[in-house]
Amino acid sequence: MRTPAFILVAFAISAAGASAADRRGHLETEDLPAHLRDRGAGIATSMFATYVQEGQLLVYPFVELYRDSDYEYKPAELGYDEDVDYRGRYTASEELLFLAYGVSDRLAIEMEAAIIQAKLEKSAEDGSGVPDEIKESGLGDVEGQLRWRWAGETNGSPEIFSYLETVFPTQEEGSLIGTSDWEFKFGTGVMRGFSWGTMALRAAVEHDRGEGETDIGELAVEYVKRLSPSWRVYAGAEGTQDEWEMITEVQWHLAPQIFVKLNNAFGLTSKATDWAPEFGVMFGF
Repeated sequence: MRTPAFILVAFAISAAGASAADRRGHLETEDLPAHLRDRGAGIATSMFATYVQEGQLLVYPFVELYRDSDYEYKPAELGYDEDVDYRGRYTASEELLFLAYGVSDRLAIEMEAAIIQAKLEKSAEDGSGVPDEIKESGLGDVEGQLRWRWAGETNGSPEIFSYLETVFPTQEEGSLIGTSDWEFKFGTGVMRGFSWGTMALRAAVEHDRGEGETDIGELAVEYVKRLSPSWRVYAGAEGTQDEWEMITEVQWHLAPQIFVKLNNAFGLTSKATDWAPEFGVMFGF
Protein backbone atom coordinates (compact mmCIF):
# COMPACT_ATOMS: atom_id res chain seq x y z
CA MET A 1 0.00 0.00 0.00
CA ARG A 2 1.22 3.47 -0.84
CA THR A 3 2.25 5.41 2.28
CA PRO A 4 0.02 8.50 2.62
CA ALA A 5 1.94 11.74 2.22
CA PHE A 6 0.67 13.16 5.48
CA ILE A 7 2.25 10.27 7.41
CA LEU A 8 5.65 11.16 5.92
CA VAL A 9 5.10 14.83 6.80
CA ALA A 10 4.18 13.91 10.37
CA PHE A 11 7.33 11.83 10.72
CA ALA A 12 9.39 14.81 9.59
CA ILE A 13 7.64 17.15 12.02
CA SER A 14 8.16 14.70 14.86
CA ALA A 15 11.85 14.25 14.10
CA ALA A 16 12.29 18.01 14.25
CA GLY A 17 10.24 18.69 17.35
CA ALA A 18 9.78 15.60 19.53
CA SER A 19 13.22 15.88 21.12
CA ALA A 20 12.28 19.29 22.48
CA ALA A 21 9.18 18.04 24.26
CA ASP A 22 9.56 18.32 28.03
CA ARG A 23 6.25 16.84 29.20
CA ARG A 24 5.70 13.34 30.48
CA GLY A 25 5.78 10.61 27.82
CA HIS A 26 2.78 8.41 27.17
CA LEU A 27 3.97 5.49 29.31
CA GLU A 28 6.19 7.29 31.83
CA THR A 29 3.75 6.54 34.64
CA GLU A 30 5.82 4.85 37.35
CA ASP A 31 5.62 7.85 39.68
CA LEU A 32 1.82 8.10 39.41
CA PRO A 33 -0.68 6.43 41.76
CA ALA A 34 -1.25 2.76 40.98
CA HIS A 35 -4.69 3.37 39.45
CA LEU A 36 -3.16 5.69 36.80
CA ARG A 37 -0.20 3.59 35.71
CA ASP A 38 -1.97 1.96 32.76
CA ARG A 39 -3.07 5.22 31.17
CA GLY A 40 -1.35 8.17 32.83
CA ALA A 41 -3.03 11.37 33.99
CA GLY A 42 -4.35 12.58 30.61
CA ILE A 43 -7.93 12.92 29.41
CA ALA A 44 -9.31 9.96 27.46
CA THR A 45 -9.71 10.70 23.74
CA SER A 46 -11.98 8.98 21.23
CA MET A 47 -8.96 6.96 20.04
CA PHE A 48 -8.77 3.71 21.95
CA ALA A 49 -6.27 3.69 24.85
CA THR A 50 -5.05 7.18 23.97
CA TYR A 51 -4.93 10.08 26.42
CA VAL A 52 -4.01 13.75 26.03
CA GLN A 53 -2.43 15.91 28.72
CA GLU A 54 -2.93 19.58 29.43
CA GLY A 55 -1.03 21.67 26.87
CA GLN A 56 -0.26 18.65 24.70
CA LEU A 57 -1.05 18.27 21.00
CA LEU A 58 -1.54 14.76 19.62
CA VAL A 59 -1.16 14.20 15.87
CA TYR A 60 -2.20 10.80 14.53
CA PRO A 61 -2.03 10.02 10.81
CA PHE A 62 -3.36 6.53 10.11
CA VAL A 63 -4.89 4.22 7.56
CA GLU A 64 -7.91 1.95 7.96
CA LEU A 65 -9.35 -0.81 5.78
CA TYR A 66 -12.87 -2.24 5.70
CA ARG A 67 -13.94 -5.67 4.51
CA ASP A 68 -17.60 -6.67 4.79
CA SER A 69 -19.11 -9.59 2.86
CA ASP A 70 -22.70 -8.95 4.07
CA TYR A 71 -22.93 -5.17 4.03
CA GLU A 72 -26.52 -3.98 4.51
CA TYR A 73 -27.82 -1.32 2.12
CA LYS A 74 -31.07 -0.01 0.66
CA PRO A 75 -31.25 1.05 -3.01
CA ALA A 76 -33.37 4.02 -1.83
CA GLU A 77 -30.44 5.27 0.27
CA LEU A 78 -28.28 5.28 -2.87
CA GLY A 79 -30.75 7.29 -4.94
CA TYR A 80 -32.83 4.43 -6.40
CA ASP A 81 -36.50 3.55 -5.91
CA GLU A 82 -36.57 0.32 -3.95
CA ASP A 83 -36.74 0.66 -0.14
CA VAL A 84 -35.67 -2.91 0.69
CA ASP A 85 -32.67 -4.19 2.66
CA TYR A 86 -30.06 -6.18 0.73
CA ARG A 87 -26.65 -7.56 1.63
CA GLY A 88 -23.75 -6.77 -0.68
CA ARG A 89 -19.97 -6.87 -0.54
CA TYR A 90 -18.27 -3.69 0.68
CA THR A 91 -14.57 -2.84 0.68
CA ALA A 92 -12.89 0.47 1.44
CA SER A 93 -9.65 2.10 2.46
CA GLU A 94 -9.25 5.38 4.33
CA GLU A 95 -6.42 7.78 4.99
CA LEU A 96 -7.18 9.77 8.12
CA LEU A 97 -5.72 12.49 10.29
CA PHE A 98 -6.67 12.85 13.96
CA LEU A 99 -5.75 15.83 16.16
CA ALA A 100 -6.34 16.30 19.89
CA TYR A 101 -5.32 19.13 22.20
CA GLY A 102 -5.48 19.26 25.99
CA VAL A 103 -6.90 22.70 26.79
CA SER A 104 -6.73 22.02 30.54
CA ASP A 105 -6.69 19.06 32.90
CA ARG A 106 -10.48 18.85 32.41
CA LEU A 107 -11.10 19.85 28.76
CA ALA A 108 -9.77 18.47 25.47
CA ILE A 109 -10.78 19.12 21.85
CA GLU A 110 -10.49 16.81 18.84
CA MET A 111 -10.79 16.89 15.06
CA GLU A 112 -10.68 14.01 12.59
CA ALA A 113 -10.96 13.94 8.79
CA ALA A 114 -10.78 11.15 6.23
CA ILE A 115 -10.16 10.57 2.54
CA ILE A 116 -11.86 7.35 1.47
CA GLN A 117 -11.99 4.99 -1.52
CA ALA A 118 -15.00 2.65 -1.34
CA LYS A 119 -16.60 -0.07 -3.47
CA LEU A 120 -19.98 -1.78 -3.15
CA GLU A 121 -20.84 -4.93 -5.10
CA LYS A 122 -24.60 -5.27 -5.00
CA SER A 123 -26.48 -8.37 -3.88
CA ALA A 124 -27.42 -11.01 -6.46
CA GLU A 125 -30.99 -10.66 -5.16
CA ASP A 126 -31.08 -6.92 -5.86
CA GLY A 127 -33.16 -6.36 -8.98
CA SER A 128 -33.25 -2.58 -8.67
CA GLY A 129 -31.40 -0.13 -10.88
CA VAL A 130 -28.33 -0.12 -8.62
CA PRO A 131 -25.26 -0.87 -10.77
CA ASP A 132 -23.54 -4.20 -10.18
CA GLU A 133 -20.61 -2.27 -8.75
CA ILE A 134 -20.39 1.23 -7.30
CA LYS A 135 -17.05 2.94 -6.71
CA GLU A 136 -16.68 6.30 -5.00
CA SER A 137 -13.77 8.24 -3.55
CA GLY A 138 -13.28 11.61 -1.91
CA LEU A 139 -13.83 13.29 1.42
CA GLY A 140 -15.19 10.93 4.05
CA ASP A 141 -16.39 11.72 7.56
CA VAL A 142 -15.21 14.96 9.19
CA GLU A 143 -15.96 15.23 12.88
CA GLY A 144 -15.04 17.12 16.02
CA GLN A 145 -15.37 16.41 19.72
CA LEU A 146 -15.26 18.18 23.05
CA ARG A 147 -14.09 15.93 25.92
CA TRP A 148 -14.81 16.94 29.52
CA ARG A 149 -13.57 15.32 32.73
CA TRP A 150 -16.14 15.83 35.46
CA ALA A 151 -14.09 14.15 38.19
CA GLY A 152 -10.68 12.54 38.26
CA GLU A 153 -10.19 9.07 39.67
CA THR A 154 -9.29 8.71 43.34
CA ASN A 155 -8.52 5.67 45.49
CA GLY A 156 -12.21 5.33 46.22
CA SER A 157 -14.05 6.57 43.12
CA PRO A 158 -13.78 6.25 39.31
CA GLU A 159 -13.09 8.96 36.79
CA ILE A 160 -16.24 10.40 35.17
CA PHE A 161 -16.11 11.99 31.73
CA SER A 162 -18.40 13.11 28.92
CA TYR A 163 -18.03 13.94 25.24
CA LEU A 164 -19.97 15.85 22.61
CA GLU A 165 -19.41 14.88 18.99
CA THR A 166 -20.44 16.61 15.78
CA VAL A 167 -20.18 14.98 12.34
CA PHE A 168 -20.25 17.50 9.50
CA PRO A 169 -22.05 16.95 6.16
CA THR A 170 -19.47 16.23 3.46
CA GLN A 171 -21.38 14.50 0.63
CA GLU A 172 -24.72 14.67 -1.15
CA GLU A 173 -27.57 12.38 -0.12
CA GLY A 174 -27.27 9.00 -1.84
CA SER A 175 -23.49 8.89 -1.71
CA LEU A 176 -21.73 5.71 -0.64
CA ILE A 177 -19.13 7.73 1.30
CA GLY A 178 -19.12 10.59 3.79
CA THR A 179 -22.09 12.05 5.64
CA SER A 180 -25.03 13.82 4.01
CA ASP A 181 -26.35 15.78 7.00
CA TRP A 182 -25.39 16.86 10.50
CA GLU A 183 -25.03 14.18 13.16
CA PHE A 184 -24.63 14.75 16.89
CA LYS A 185 -23.67 12.47 19.75
CA PHE A 186 -23.46 12.94 23.51
CA GLY A 187 -21.84 10.29 25.68
CA THR A 188 -20.74 9.71 29.25
CA GLY A 189 -18.40 7.16 30.76
CA VAL A 190 -16.64 6.00 33.89
CA MET A 191 -13.08 4.67 34.15
CA ARG A 192 -11.25 2.94 36.97
CA GLY A 193 -7.79 1.46 37.36
CA PHE A 194 -7.07 -1.83 39.15
CA SER A 195 -3.93 -3.86 39.75
CA TRP A 196 -4.89 -6.13 36.81
CA GLY A 197 -5.77 -3.33 34.37
CA THR A 198 -8.04 -0.35 33.74
CA MET A 199 -11.72 -0.71 32.89
CA ALA A 200 -14.06 1.80 31.26
CA LEU A 201 -17.78 1.80 30.53
CA ARG A 202 -19.48 4.38 28.31
CA ALA A 203 -22.80 5.03 26.63
CA ALA A 204 -24.15 7.67 24.25
CA VAL A 205 -27.25 9.02 22.58
CA GLU A 206 -27.14 10.30 19.00
CA HIS A 207 -29.22 12.49 16.73
CA ASP A 208 -29.27 12.28 12.92
CA ARG A 209 -30.71 15.52 11.55
CA GLY A 210 -31.21 14.05 8.10
CA GLU A 211 -33.51 11.32 9.42
CA GLY A 212 -34.86 13.46 12.25
CA GLU A 213 -34.24 10.69 14.77
CA THR A 214 -32.70 10.53 18.22
CA ASP A 215 -31.67 7.09 19.43
CA ILE A 216 -29.35 5.16 21.70
CA GLY A 217 -25.81 5.55 20.40
CA GLU A 218 -22.71 3.50 20.99
CA LEU A 219 -22.24 1.40 24.12
CA ALA A 220 -18.80 0.10 25.07
CA VAL A 221 -16.86 -1.94 27.60
CA GLU A 222 -13.09 -1.36 27.46
CA TYR A 223 -9.93 -2.76 29.03
CA VAL A 224 -6.43 -1.24 28.98
CA LYS A 225 -3.22 -2.68 30.40
CA ARG A 226 0.32 -1.29 30.42
CA LEU A 227 2.61 -4.29 30.08
CA SER A 228 5.95 -2.47 30.19
CA PRO A 229 7.45 0.97 29.46
CA SER A 230 7.18 0.13 25.75
CA TRP A 231 3.96 -1.86 25.39
CA ARG A 232 0.28 -1.29 26.12
CA VAL A 233 -2.70 -3.42 25.06
CA TYR A 234 -6.39 -2.71 24.66
CA ALA A 235 -9.50 -4.86 24.25
CA GLY A 236 -13.08 -3.71 23.99
CA ALA A 237 -16.58 -4.46 22.78
CA GLU A 238 -18.45 -1.57 21.15
CA GLY A 239 -21.76 -1.39 19.40
CA THR A 240 -25.11 0.21 18.66
CA GLN A 241 -28.22 -1.94 18.93
CA ASP A 242 -27.63 -4.82 16.46
CA GLU A 243 -24.14 -3.77 15.28
CA TRP A 244 -21.43 -4.97 17.68
CA GLU A 245 -17.72 -5.47 17.19
CA MET A 246 -14.73 -6.67 19.17
CA ILE A 247 -11.68 -4.38 19.07
CA THR A 248 -8.09 -5.22 19.97
CA GLU A 249 -5.07 -2.95 19.89
CA VAL A 250 -1.35 -3.20 20.56
CA GLN A 251 0.72 -0.06 21.13
CA TRP A 252 4.49 0.04 20.77
CA HIS A 253 5.99 3.13 22.39
CA LEU A 254 9.19 3.94 20.52
CA ALA A 255 9.98 7.17 22.40
CA PRO A 256 8.31 9.30 25.09
CA GLN A 257 6.23 11.13 22.47
CA ILE A 258 5.93 8.56 19.65
CA PHE A 259 4.07 5.28 19.52
CA VAL A 260 2.75 2.86 16.92
CA LYS A 261 -0.90 1.75 17.06
CA LEU A 262 -1.99 -1.54 15.48
CA ASN A 263 -5.74 -2.03 15.79
CA ASN A 264 -8.19 -4.68 14.60
CA ALA A 265 -11.99 -4.63 14.76
CA PHE A 266 -13.98 -7.82 14.16
CA GLY A 267 -17.74 -7.94 13.63
CA LEU A 268 -19.67 -9.83 16.31
CA THR A 269 -23.05 -9.43 14.61
CA SER A 270 -24.01 -9.77 10.95
CA LYS A 271 -24.67 -6.04 10.49
CA ALA A 272 -21.25 -5.04 11.81
CA THR A 273 -18.24 -4.76 9.48
CA ASP A 274 -16.51 -8.14 9.23
CA TRP A 275 -12.98 -6.82 9.62
CA ALA A 276 -11.49 -3.33 9.94
CA PRO A 277 -7.72 -3.18 10.61
CA GLU A 278 -6.03 0.14 11.41
CA PHE A 279 -2.40 1.21 11.50
CA GLY A 280 -0.83 4.54 12.40
CA VAL A 281 1.79 6.43 14.37
CA MET A 282 0.85 8.80 17.19
CA PHE A 283 2.99 11.90 17.86
CA GLY A 284 2.83 14.10 20.93
CA PHE A 285 4.04 17.71 21.06
